[in-house]
Amino acid sequence: MSDQIPPPPTNNEPPKPPPLTPPAMPSVPVADSVASVAAEPAPAPPGTAAMIDSIRAEVGKVVVGQQGVLAGFLAALLADGHVLLEGVPGVAKTLLVKTVASTLNIEMARIQFTPDLMPSDITGQLMYEQRTSEFTFRQGPVFTNLLLADEINRTPPKTQAALLEVMEERQATVAGVPRALPTPFMVIATQNPVEYEGTYPLPEAQLDRFLAKLYVGYPERDSEQEVLSRHHHGMNLHDVAANGVAAVASAEDLADARAMVREIQVDDSILGYMTEIVRATRTSPVVDLGVSPRGGVALLGLSKAWAWMAGRDFVTPDDVKMIVKPALRHRLQVQPEAELEGVTPDIVLDGLLQTVPVPR
Repeated sequence: MSDQIPPPPTNNEPPKPPPLTPPAMPSVPVADSVASVAAEPAPAPPGTAAMIDSIRAEVGKVVVGQQGVLAGFLAALLADGHVLLEGVPGVAKTLLVKTVASTLNIEMARIQFTPDLMPSDITGQLMYEQRTSEFTFRQGPVFTNLLLADEINRTPPKTQAALLEVMEERQATVAGVPRALPTPFMVIATQNPVEYEGTYPLPEAQLDRFLAKLYVGYPERDSEQEVLSRHHHGMNLHDVAANGVAAVASAEDLADARAMVREIQVDDSILGYMTEIVRATRTSPVVDLGVSPRGGVALLGLSKAWAWMAGRDFVTPDDVKMIVKPALRHRLQVQPEAELEGVTPDIVLDGLLQTVPVPR
């Protein structure tokens, strides 16, 4: 095995990570010959992998490409976790989230994070009512099912910290009173790369609360041309429903799917494989901070969701390998000297996957 580190990029762009390949979905049997020639697919049976196919089809009406990002997003949704999307402005991060939300019959709220945003703008606050001479609680946008935290790293750490309790305990404490959030609840945060002006790095404690971090890169050439073609023909990105996107699943369907994901079988040898990967991050010579036990739990949950999306009831080593970077990349801190040499968390994880024995 070679321990050589690839040289850093020679241009000003960050190194592009390999795409996340969506799992192959099982085919859905056609009920009869009439359905096989229908203009649109028949409604997906609730609580099955066909639900994911339906969501993908609806998202594809607006978002071109980004299939790997969408697959990782859906895996985190099935694993009941939060997602951090990182990419330069204009690569459809916000649009992807809004479109996925439109395919689910649940509530969504969006917060535009800015330098002057206050914690109470997120969680809510007590308001004095002159008519009743009493204080009443006015809910913040966090009391929803899908919370889009747009450009989360453009607000100072004090405001970012307002999401710590929300993401971990699914509740918000205001004026000493804990208030439970609706079910389901998921935070989808978007952020610009930290090299960009006006950004504040997220603290490690908050990064660790995201189940997955996904890189949203530039589209392929054909996909980018398709984007131009759709705009040329009048596609309106501000009205997702106008593009024919419809709700194809409900909160009940999502709960059923999550229950199935929790029942996915994981052999002890696979659990050992995950454990060794996580522990190897703590002994790597180029890592300052390795993955916490919470990271191992995240890897387990995402692997089970990935296996379910592929139509299996058990996890394989390939499931673990495919999802290990989204699950762990944001939980590693590479040493500054290694960063200057072009070492990234993804490169570290690639090296560890070559050294940790794969169960047979």
